[in-house]
Amino acid sequence: MDLTVHHVMLPHTDPEASLAFWRDAIGFAVRNDVGSGTMRWITLGPAEGGTSIVLYPPDATPGITDAERTAVREMMAKGTYASLTLATADLDATFARLQATDAEIVQEPVDQPYGVRDCALRDPAGTLVRLNQA
Repeated sequence: MDLTVHHVMLPHTDPEASLAFWRDAIGFAVRNDVGSGTMRWITLGPAEGGTSIVLYPPDATPGITDAERTAVREMMAKGTYASLTLATADLDATFARLQATDAEIVQEPVDQPYGVRDCALRDPAGTLVRLNQA
C-alpha cells in the first residue's frame, strides 16, 4: 500500500490560545483557518509541508451525546484525551525556545531508558505533546 499520514485531528477549546501555542511557540505555519468564534477548524504544520494538524472544536463532532461531550471535556482538562509526538534535530535548543514561551512544561529533556531523549508539554486544550530528539 502507498499510504501516508495526511492530517491528524486534535481538539481545541480556545482557538486563539491554540494558535499562540501551535503557531507562535511551536512554529507551525497556518495552512487554513475556517469558521468563527470557538467553532473554528485550524490547519497547521511545518512550513516546508508534510502532515498537517487540524485543530477542531470537539463540540462539533457529529453524533456526540451530551454525556460523551462532557466526558471528552473532562479528559481534555486532565490531559488524557489526546497526544502527539514530534521530532526535532536539537531537543535542547527546541526545549529552551519553548520554555521561554507560556507553554506548560510537563517534563524537561531526559534520556529515557528505552533509548529516546525527549521532553513533554501540553497545548492549551490539554493535548500531551512529546518532543523526541531525532
